Amino acid sequence: MSRYRRGRARRAGRQRTSRAAAGALAVSTGLAAFAAGGLTAQAAASPGGVAALVSAMTLDEKLSFVQGRWDDPQQQTVGESGYVPGVPRLGIPPLRLTDGPAGVRAARPATAMPVPVALASSFDDGLAREYGRVLGRDARALGMDVVLAPMVNTIRVPYAGRNFEAYSEDPLVNSRTVAQAVKGIQSAGAIATTKHFAANNQETERGTINAEVGEQALQEIELPGFEAAAKAGTGAVMCSYNQLNGQHSCGNSTLLNSILRQQWGFGGWVMSDWGATHSPTDIVHGLDQDMPGAPRGDDFFGAPLKTAIQNGSIPVTALDGSVRRILGVMERFGLLRCASTKGPRAGCTPPARPALDTAADDRVAQKVAEDGAVLLRNTGGALPLTGAAARSIALVGTPATQPVIGGGGSSELAPTSLTVPRDEIVKRAGTGADVSYHPGLNTTGTVIPGSALSGGPIDFTGANALPVSSYDQTRTLTAPEDGDYLLTLRSTLSTTSLKVDGKEVTAGGSLRFDALKNATARVHLTKGTHSITVQATGYIPGRLELQLNWTTPTQARADLDTAVTAAKKAKTAVVFAYDEGTEGADRSTLALPYGQDAMISAVAKANPNTVVVLNTGSAVTMPWLKQVSGVLDMYYPGQMGGAATARLLFGDAAPGGRLTQTFPLDDAHTMVRGDPHRFPGVNGQETYSEGVYVGYRWYDQQKQKTLFPFGHGLSYTNFAYSGLKVRSDRHGLSAAFTITNTGKRAGDEVPQVYLGASPNVHGAQQAVRSLAGYGKVHLRPGQSRRVTIAVAPRRLQYWDATRHAWTTGTGTRDIWVGPSSQNLPLHGKTTVLH
Repeated sequence: MSRYRRGRARRAGRQRTSRAAAGALAVSTGLAAFAAGGLTAQAAASPGGVAALVSAMTLDEKLSFVQGRWDDPQQQTVGESGYVPGVPRLGIPPLRLTDGPAGVRAARPATAMPVPVALASSFDDGLAREYGRVLGRDARALGMDVVLAPMVNTIRVPYAGRNFEAYSEDPLVNSRTVAQAVKGIQSAGAIATTKHFAANNQETERGTINAEVGEQALQEIELPGFEAAAKAGTGAVMCSYNQLNGQHSCGNSTLLNSILRQQWGFGGWVMSDWGATHSPTDIVHGLDQDMPGAPRGDDFFGAPLKTAIQNGSIPVTALDGSVRRILGVMERFGLLRCASTKGPRAGCTPPARPALDTAADDRVAQKVAEDGAVLLRNTGGALPLTGAAARSIALVGTPATQPVIGGGGSSELAPTSLTVPRDEIVKRAGTGADVSYHPGLNTTGTVIPGSALSGGPIDFTGANALPVSSYDQTRTLTAPEDGDYLLTLRSTLSTTSLKVDGKEVTAGGSLRFDALKNATARVHLTKGTHSITVQATGYIPGRLELQLNWTTPTQARADLDTAVTAAKKAKTAVVFAYDEGTEGADRSTLALPYGQDAMISAVAKANPNTVVVLNTGSAVTMPWLKQVSGVLDMYYPGQMGGAATARLLFGDAAPGGRLTQTFPLDDAHTMVRGDPHRFPGVNGQETYSEGVYVGYRWYDQQKQKTLFPFGHGLSYTNFAYSGLKVRSDRHGLSAAFTITNTGKRAGDEVPQVYLGASPNVHGAQQAVRSLAGYGKVHLRPGQSRRVTIAVAPRRLQYWDATRHAWTTGTGTRDIWVGPSSQNLPLHGKTTVLH
């Protein structure tokens, strides 16, 4: 977890200590839930070897499995996020857990993959498995056993800070992608942890917010991805910080026992998010492991649980069941091969760990970046760049030289290598080409000089890194003029805070640029002196890199003027722009930060042949859209993003991605606009009053226009659809049709099948249309292919909240086929029977 999260865990731990005793008073209710959860039966079915090990363990040894720790003697060299010490006397090895949605966080560098939303945008199940395999292989190579990924929460709120770590607003895309990612991680020998269970769809007040979600919406929208992960064999599930329908997720028996274990047959273990446990009695409500333990949180499953077991208020069988589930997964992954009740097996060696295969990882990372990139706009054949347009290029925007490789928070990591867009574009343009770079809006700035900062510049990077774990100083900043300043605190992986005149202007997680992360704020300063406080806590103990930069109003004007002048002279202007997705904070607007919209407009006015490359984690608004000729959304593309961007711009690769989330017209046209109960919540209550109408379902129901619809994405060729035939039987239905590449180059198409509402459903919500199936087709110029997409029986069903069961929506139903939720050239009907 991120250092931001760990700080929150400390605070949450202090708040919840007083609740532990109160939780013990409700233990009789918990015991009833324990009996109803089927835990005893499941534990009895555990392999004899595991059961024997549990019987041989002391009470303290059992507790060591359910209470996470931080005191691993190898933490500084391995760098895990959590630790379980194992039982050396029985030959049971320790478990090391690592953050990993977009790459493995460790003391050593690992492959920085494109963010998960980019992976999902590829609509490629095979690629999702390869992505997972990279995470699993890197984890094992770097000394880890458990990967805290994938994240499969629904993209419900376009402002949510962690949308880049999620997959989609659609449950089918979530389900297919997460199942393959889990299989990929675990095929490499690491244990996948699917998170955050459940309804953790925003960062605002995430530790306390109560998500009120109706039963139908919960089952149809948020839970299908988790069900798919459970049925794909995920070794662990992480419960979330928030409450769900009035109960903390990590102590919610309905969620953890009734749904996860009974309905879905999940056989792994449930761990808490870091600091999300609230009572030792959570163990009888379905939680197996409290992470991470002191000093970052409270040891609820340590001393308090031990006392409860010893005084009989919690049965030891609850603890035994949790330990069996953890050991059962370890056994499944070969981690207990050297364990026995008589001690470590003589001559036994643990499973071998692979070496990092950076070349293989880079190939997958680059393919995901290319196949997940979404070409949103391309007028007049602006892309790919050819001829004179490819030889005279003005690059504008900070990310062209300081790549945005990932979002902020627990997905941050140190990459094994880095490709820079400007370098790759210069290389590809070739000798004699004129490729210039101008920041336009320098969001990383330059080091504040000693003449403006008392005590001298704060520039402790590279060889000048500080041999400390924290930094806290207040200086005097002298502003040379009135105006808006960009202040940027750059650091290694650490928690940072920047205060101006006593007011915090940036804190918590922040965006990762190249080898450092940036926390940037736009601050209006009057000419004269101001107090500025810089605080940081290093990720790597004993070594802290830190740099305090600014862009003054005068410099900002000069930078923009220079960029506009260069754009006028060039045949093509390529503007790199970004947003700031991060764990720990939601966005307040869908607009690009720091005045980038104005920068893009100014460049496009100077050169109509302007292409915008977006490094974004979720939907953004584009007031300049009609001024530019092309928009390529690369998301946060990982360490191979520079190479992938150049290949896509020049046509060496074709963008293969399609949007897995709707892009609204603007802030005024979203599901949550004008209703704070939906987001960010009122008095700690967040109400999912939209029901099943999430994402494109809401836009269809409201007949609301969008900037770009779900499923949208262009190619460097064109496709035609024809000849729809629909067949329905008791196994579901299938849609067969022909796709033809009518363009002049090869390309990928993502045909999507949508299913209409049932006329026989009453008293339940139904979307106008829901994604029921999709595929990915590669076609040569002029090639046609007959495509058949199967629609599984579940897609024909809805959740009947009166019967608490899936029920088929019978009768005549519409079928649409096309390249997006709002571009559906084929239409047919079919009759669905029971």
